[in-house]
Amino acid sequence: MKLGYTIVYVPDVAASLDFFERAFGLTRRFLHESGTYGELDTGETTLSFASHDLAASNLPGGYIKASEAGQPLGMEIGLVTESLEQAHAQALKCGAAELSAPQHKPWGQVVSYVRAPDGCLVELCTPVHG
Repeated sequence: MKLGYTIVYVPDVAASLDFFERAFGLTRRFLHESGTYGELDTGETTLSFASHDLAASNLPGGYIKASEAGQPLGMEIGLVTESLEQAHAQALKCGAAELSAPQHKPWGQVVSYVRAPDGCLVELCTPVHG
């Protein structure tokens, strides 16, 4: 078993792809012609976005939309970078909301949190050097 992808359900797939490209320098792998599903190239595991309409067809019982929640959902997308301060500033410039400025953690990592315009909670962190 291995993690193949993470899908974030969002109001506008193309807008989410655009934000993650501009804010974090990720590369778009795919956007379906319907606009309801897209992927970013993030290495071995794919970060995907799907429309709320597509999610509704898969989850007939409903779900909590991150884009409409007052607080971030209890899950996050973690992006690792050596240039944390720059990545954090770029995310804010591209429309993210700051939840926690960069902080040095006791285990040696620097970590910050932003909320993407689509409601997704994003942790930015430096690598853990063992």
